[in-house]
Amino acid sequence: MWALVENNQVTQVYNRPKAITIGDVNYPQNVMSSWSSDELEAIGIYEVVVDDSNFKNPSYYINTNQSFNFANDTVTASYGAATERALDDTTDPNTGIVTHGLKYSHKEVIKIQAYGLLEPNDWYVVRNQEVGTDIPADWTTFRTNVRSTAADMQSKIDACTTVDELEALYQYNDATPPVRPLGEWPTPPSS
Repeated sequence: MWALVENNQVTQVYNRPKAITIGDVNYPQNVMSSWSSDELEAIGIYEVVVDDSNFKNPSYYINTNQSFNFANDTVTASYGAATERALDDTTDPNTGIVTHGLKYSHKEVIKIQAYGLLEPNDWYVVRNQEVGTDIPADWTTFRTNVRSTAADMQSKIDACTTVDELEALYQYNDATPPVRPLGEWPTPPSS
């Protein structure tokens, strides 16, 4: 990313190389990638240094747009303070429209994942109901474990009181193998 600096102010930002006109001079698209930093700075083009110190995971936070600052011959792009996304559902008092929060969304993902683990082996249940063939014990155990794991994961999500707590449920530690507080899904039987 590059910025055009005029009168010690950032006046234009370029996310990718682009043909530009500065004053009466036209520069080709490759000027940003083929010229040295010194050559670019001589015409007012500076490579942007990104400061991500305030940037937070956009799945959990709403980040500000970057602001650009020129100081000490450096253009810096930085973010303002991020805002937490809503953890719980909210209802508009005027319309009654419900906007789902992060807890709802994360629990829905758990439901979808559980369904994805159970659906391929539902045929055991159908066969049992239609012709009375017993479901293999390891598959019954697996299916029970999927449901209890899903319920446990959803309980952990419901127990979160902050966005940081919710995000932390998904953070793996450095154990071998790594584990996360949310837990892991059971492995289907090999048979």
